[in-house]
Order: sequence, then structure tokens, then C-alpha cells
Amino acid sequence: MLAGFLSMNLSAQKKLPQGWQSSLVEIDASGKLVYHPDERGNVIPDFSRVGYHHGDKAIPDYPVTVEVSPLAGVDNRQHIQDAIDKVSSLSADADGHRGVVLLKRGTYPVHGTLFIRTSGVVLKGEGDNVHETRLLAIGTTKFPLINVCGTGRLAEIPNTRTKITDKFVPVGTCELNVSSTSPYKVGDRIIVFRPGTERWIHDLRMDRIVERKGTKQWQPKEYNLSYEREITRIEGNKLYIDNPIVVQMEEKYGGGEVFKYEFPGRISEVGVSNLCLESEFKDYEDTQHGWIGVQIDKAENCWVRNVTCRYFGYAAVSCEVSAKNITVSDCRCLETKSVITGGLRYSFNNWGQQNLFMNCQATEGRHDFVTGARVCGPNVFYNCTASQTYADIGPHHRWASGTLYDNIVTDGEINVQDRGNMGSGHGWAGVTQVLWNCRVRRAAIQNPWVSGDNYSIGTKGEKYPGHFKDRPYGHWEGQNEINVFPRSLYIAQLMARHGLDLTILTK
Repeated sequence: MLAGFLSMNLSAQKKLPQGWQSSLVEIDASGKLVYHPDERGNVIPDFSRVGYHHGDKAIPDYPVTVEVSPLAGVDNRQHIQDAIDKVSSLSADADGHRGVVLLKRGTYPVHGTLFIRTSGVVLKGEGDNVHETRLLAIGTTKFPLINVCGTGRLAEIPNTRTKITDKFVPVGTCELNVSSTSPYKVGDRIIVFRPGTERWIHDLRMDRIVERKGTKQWQPKEYNLSYEREITRIEGNKLYIDNPIVVQMEEKYGGGEVFKYEFPGRISEVGVSNLCLESEFKDYEDTQHGWIGVQIDKAENCWVRNVTCRYFGYAAVSCEVSAKNITVSDCRCLETKSVITGGLRYSFNNWGQQNLFMNCQATEGRHDFVTGARVCGPNVFYNCTASQTYADIGPHHRWASGTLYDNIVTDGEINVQDRGNMGSGHGWAGVTQVLWNCRVRRAAIQNPWVSGDNYSIGTKGEKYPGHFKDRPYGHWEGQNEINVFPRSLYIAQLMARHGLDLTILTK
């Protein structure tokens, strides 16, 4: 995985002259990535541990187990589902893999959803062109064409909850002092829990959203945020975790806690690749047809690769709230068909944690690379493009935390702002939202009143105030700089984590 990134990025960089570097994170003369904290100790987080196995393991390529050919002129749903179920019944190997269903070249009309409910199942075709493996969603109801989903829910393990004793936990740290480390060992999966409190909501001014029909003021219990992490080291009463903190945690706003969790029904090692997915539709504003190309929930360490989606109403790929460490790469969401209004056309949609969307393309969407409410990062959108856009890219509503938008190119906007009474009272859309070397028509990057900052670094395009003109600007630097180094923060962080010399990225 890393080798592919490097060949793509270094070929574009090695001939360029010395470039501009950020004051917040830069490559020093020795080739190290150096982070410069603010007065409270916050730094830009390390976003590199996202996607399939945190980017440390290449997406595998397994031999075919079952081949399926299209049945002409009939619904192929059960035909394909039978093959998926057959592979699902096989025993998993040491890597959790069961088998590969190969859909041979041709067109497969499908009425309804294809379900992958078991770990280790790969569904792939012979290419994503309309003349290769083409799945056609038929019918006049909304449905996801492919649904990857386990069972159950995340559950706290009793008697493992401990209090974080730090009065202030800065963004970017991977260290937490706790009241006791006795319940834990290295390798444990934990939740870093940040409570919602009335004082925090009041100071964020989200209990005073200007009312209109349907507006909901923020309620504390709805903002209890749970960040999935793993313990990498324990020293005394200090826990070291694999992914950084992406939102400030303060004693005055309830501090935080840690507890162990389990999610036995969550599935893994599922792949969907090399497919053309299309939906029938009656007209340009049809809202009763194929809705999502690939939907993922209650799953981790899975991938969607080289999938082209056309004419769906909502999204090509949607990672739901319990989707974790998913890589979505080299996918396309083209020519969406639905009314151009709220709640529709979210081309690549993310509600989950530690997910990576890279090398993706969208046309005629509204919110093309987008996160939902209370999304817990880190998450990354890298090297993606959007054209013929009808709305903005960015956190859509209600406090997403820890997202990197890296080398995003759009003919529209990327916005991180107080959305006020838009929708049902979206309010502050996000915090620790980082734009790095993006190209936009214009961007509004604002800082919330409390709990952190947002960043526009090396953005090419117009800077504008956003929906509310009196909100504080976020951290802007390097606007319209030509040679931003490193060209990609995500790639530089990935290289640094693997101990590689980064001086080549500044030449």
C-alpha cells in the first residue's frame, strides 16, 4: 500500500523547486516530520492510521472460489445471493478469509439488496466498465444494492471504566493519565469517552440556535462521544493509544473516561471490487430507485475498490456509524439521479471511524465527501475530485471531529462552519477539520467558540466568511501557495510512521 502511494506522489514531487511549508507541521532538515504545538499543547493529529488495518497491511488478492455468470432477462438477486451464502458457509483461514465470489462479465439485473453478513467474503467482478461486470438495480423502491453488515452493537465490558485524570487533554496526543490502569493490558480495545454537558453546549452556543420549524437545540445526552482506540503501552497510570485524540477534553466540560468494549457481531475482511453498479430511474428527479451502491455497517478492516456507481439517488459508498477501518479507493459516483435538495446526493458518505476514502471521483452530487453528525475521527478523504457540484464538501452537521481533507479538488466549496438552523439545527459542523493542499472555488473555515480549531493549509481558492459573518475564522495559512510541502499530509504522516526519510518530499 505504502509503495503505491510513494511512487504516485514522488514522481509528481521530485522535479519541483523548494516549496512552502506550514508553521504547524513541517519536514525538518533531517527528514523528520515536526509538529509545532499551540499555547495549550494542541497539534495537528496524525491521520495516517486509517483504512484497512490502519494502512499497515496491503489489501489482499485471493483466488476465486465460486464463479457466477449472468442470467439473461431475469432478476439475478437470488442467483448471486446463493453464491455469497455458499462462500459464507466455508471455514475461515488464519487470516479470516473464506472465499471469493467472482461475477463474470455481463449484466445482472438485481431487484433488492445483496447481503454480505459474514467475515472473509469477497465479491468482485471483471471490471467496472459498463461492458464488464454490471449490476443493474431494478425496481421502484429505495435500497442499497450491496449491503455489508454484521450484527449486534458495541458493548461496554463491565467494571473496566476509569476516569481520565488530566485536567486538559490536547488534540494530537496519544497519552492519557487515568485513575487506574489495573483493568487494562496492551492490545485491549478501549473507548475514549467524552461526555456532552450542558455547560459545553452553552459555551458552544448550541442551546441558542435561532428557531425555525423543526429546529432542535443540542441536548447533552446526544453528544456523548465514543472514540475507538487500542492500548499500545502502559506506564504507571498512563495509557498510550494507537490513534490520537482529535477533540480537546477539558475537566470543566466533564473531562473523559476510558473503558474496554467488545463487538462480537462485527464482521471483517470483506471486500467489494471491480464492479459497475447502476440503477434504473424514471427521470432526473426520481427518488424511488437504487439508493446506495455499497453500504457498510458493523464491519471493520474491509474494502471497496474500483467500483463505479451510476444513477443512484444517495451515495456510491456509505460507511455507517459502526463501520471502522474501511478503505474506499478508486471509486466513482457519477450522474446521481434524485431531487437536488437536503438529505440527498451524498456521494461518499461517512459516519464511521478511522476510514479512508482515496482516489475517488464524484459528479453531480451535493455533499460529495461528507461526514454526518457526531462522527468520531480520525477519518481521511485523500486525492479525490468533485465536479458539477450542487452543495459543499465537508462536515455536514453536528460536531464531526478529526477529519483530514487532503488534496481534494472541487469546482464547488469546502466548508467547515456553524450551520445554525440549517436542517434541524445543524449548528457547529465540526472541529479538528483539516484542509491540506485543496483546490476549491471558495471555502469557509471557521473556529467554534470552544473546544478546538479548524485549519485551512495551502488551500487554493477564495476565502469567504461563510453562512454567519461574525464567526471566528479558522487557522488559515498558505492560501494560494503553488508548491505546498509536503504535497500530501496523509502520505507524509504514513511515511513518517514507517520511519522513512521525508527530505525527498521537499525537493
